Amino acid sequence: MATEAAVIETLERRPTSLLARLKNFAVYVPFLGPFLFLVAAYFFLPVVITTALSFTGMDSKMQWDLVGLENFRRLFSDPIIPRIARNTATYVVFTCTFNVIFGFFLALLTTYFVQRESIGLIFRSIWLLPRMTPSVIYILMWQWFVSPTDLGFVNQILRAFGQPPQAWLARHPMPIVILVNGVIGASFGMIIFSAAIKSIPVDLIRAARIDGASDLAIVRRIIVPMLKWPIMFLTIWQTLSLLASYDYILLLTDGGPFYKSEVWALNAYHRAFSSLQFGYGASIALILVVVGVIATFIMLKLFGFERLMEPAKAGA
Repeated sequence: MATEAAVIETLERRPTSLLARLKNFAVYVPFLGPFLFLVAAYFFLPVVITTALSFTGMDSKMQWDLVGLENFRRLFSDPIIPRIARNTATYVVFTCTFNVIFGFFLALLTTYFVQRESIGLIFRSIWLLPRMTPSVIYILMWQWFVSPTDLGFVNQILRAFGQPPQAWLARHPMPIVILVNGVIGASFGMIIFSAAIKSIPVDLIRAARIDGASDLAIVRRIIVPMLKWPIMFLTIWQTLSLLASYDYILLLTDGGPFYKSEVWALNAYHRAFSSLQFGYGASIALILVVVGVIATFIMLKLFGFERLMEPAKAGA
């Protein structure tokens, strides 16, 4: 009781005036300085430059010619933009779902169902190999895997069953793009969920088993409810990452054929660096920034971020 009273008294004596709060903040600036500098230099400043560039007609001449909203009028009148928006929504939703669900399954398999830690560690290490592999090598492997020739891995299996070879990338580019990004993206979810599952007190699981709970009941009633924070973090992180990612799509299909796998970020890259329309490409990228901010606030609301931030109540 004495400790609790001391804590309450200390909190009541905390400065509440604006000047006092600024003085307290000045104490933390030397510690926050490096972090704030990195955020400003690599996150805030690029957004400011992109915003300014989107209102110009900068091209290969590298001149800041102000054109106002012309780039945005051109953007929303482009007939290919609706298809690219649908491709982006499909790519982000399905790849994020694959990453979160499959990453959770891998973590559950290697931390809960596999009792020997050494076996789970070996499996997780093998699954991390694609993430540690250079992007070009990773995509070359997939290009051989779905090659339209008889030498492709999938077509070799079809040939063994007497089936003709298929042009997988030409016929199904988006499902393959989702699979390629999902396989490597699930490894990140596997690591996050593995650490979260290991942090769950073992006594809870043992008590549930003593009470006769099955493994499925333990997963549904104990593990999943205690992973709300990791699920929210991973979903938001993967969504924002997928909105801005295009490197694997660029290497695998370059957005083709006929824009079937072209996503918003890749379109911004093509406009800015392939067509040298830097102002127009910046306007496309700025729309992506706005969509990312809106999507973040929506997901924080859906996951109940404010409720998760509330301190736990005694006896609850």
